[in-house]
Amino acid sequence: MKINWSKLEFSRANCYYIVMNNNLKKITLLAGDIGVLYLSLYFTLLIRYSRQPSDQLWGDHLIPFTIIFLVWIMTFYISNLYDLRLAINNNKFLQTTGRALLISMLLSFGFFYLTPQITIAPKTNLFIYIFVFSLLFILWRRVFNWLLGSYLPKAKIAIIGYNEQVKELVEEFALRPHFGYQVQLIISEEEIQLNDKNILISKFFDNLKNYIIEQKIDTVVLTTDPHYSDELRNVLFDCLPLKINFVGLPKFYEAITGKVPIEVISKMWFFENLNEGNKKWFDIFKRFYDLLLALIILIITFPFWLIIFLIIKIDSRGPVFFLSPRKGKNDQVFNLIKFRTMRVNDNNFAPTASNDPRITAFGKFLRKTRLDEIPQMINIIRGELSFVGPRPERPELIKDLEEKIPFYRERMLVKPGATGWDQVSGEYHSPSIEDTLKKLQYDLFYVKNRSIYLDITIVLKTIRTIITSGGI
Repeated sequence: MKINWSKLEFSRANCYYIVMNNNLKKITLLAGDIGVLYLSLYFTLLIRYSRQPSDQLWGDHLIPFTIIFLVWIMTFYISNLYDLRLAINNNKFLQTTGRALLISMLLSFGFFYLTPQITIAPKTNLFIYIFVFSLLFILWRRVFNWLLGSYLPKAKIAIIGYNEQVKELVEEFALRPHFGYQVQLIISEEEIQLNDKNILISKFFDNLKNYIIEQKIDTVVLTTDPHYSDELRNVLFDCLPLKINFVGLPKFYEAITGKVPIEVISKMWFFENLNEGNKKWFDIFKRFYDLLLALIILIITFPFWLIIFLIIKIDSRGPVFFLSPRKGKNDQVFNLIKFRTMRVNDNNFAPTASNDPRITAFGKFLRKTRLDEIPQMINIIRGELSFVGPRPERPELIKDLEEKIPFYRERMLVKPGATGWDQVSGEYHSPSIEDTLKKLQYDLFYVKNRSIYLDITIVLKTIRTIITSGGI
């Protein structure tokens, strides 16, 4: 039986608190980085001139360096350095930081030497600055993660019920203590085995109030609807004086993972969460910037089209463009336009596999650089595609997937996109049913939460993916 989560009205505000808690950590991270940027400038001038910077010296450097600091912050964001999943001091974090600093340094040199009206001579100062900033930045990030992981108070959680989503959350919090959540108690009638011996497991919830007091619980996550259980409802009612948060699992899971748990939502979830009437002005603005950006990209890249035409023709026989039937918003079928990257001969047009032998030599380059997707700007201008949205699928695949995956059709309630929330999730998803289900979780999250902010986030993360040659 599907759960009617719309009755859990109290969960919306509490999940908003959870999201704000995560955002506060990111804002703290950003504020700390800004502080380190300016502190590093102060120490750079102190080292360079062997004296405390005068007001004149500081003023000469403040405005031009503030400009490059904005570029640096944008580079850090694109590099994912404000993603709490990456905000841990391991090899991946250090590699990402090193790459972001290298890009920032090159952009800084370019800015200073292409702006001759700036009176300062930044060459020596920039080298000193990069050295000083790198040390202070790594130190600041280590302190931040040390505080989050070990010393700052964590939100202590009790979970009533157990399923795959609960298991995933427990593992996520154990791997990433800097998230600031700690599962203290799980109440479940079924036998469960956990590696974490610090989590108390009980089969009965009638003693929940005492558990909350003893374990100092902040939030109770419900995997079942108390409307269907008089006993659970009465137990929760007795806990109201404790002033704790009550939240339904779907909203809590979504706030933590950026995904919608398909297995535990119902049709009522769509009625409650997809307020399409409120998206009218957003959709109008989205269409405007889709058209504007598509035209700009077409104008900038059009001179290179002839070169790409010639190389594709030389590389293999066949048409320059590849037209692939896709199904878009409200079941509209259209031809997705790409530069051809595969051989036409002996091609059964099955979904692309890893190291697919059908891909041509030049096609590999086009795919890696995403240049094969430039013709999709035509789809965007036609109104068949948007820059951001769930990726469109082939009609024959959709028919099969609708029979196997619940609510798969609902991802097409919005216009499909050239890139999407799933494509920047950092996870690789194969065409398997299991991975398609995961992709749908991200797609429904976008359908529900789409906004200008989320679109900008996805575009910036897509830029990062292209720069780092990741896979979309």
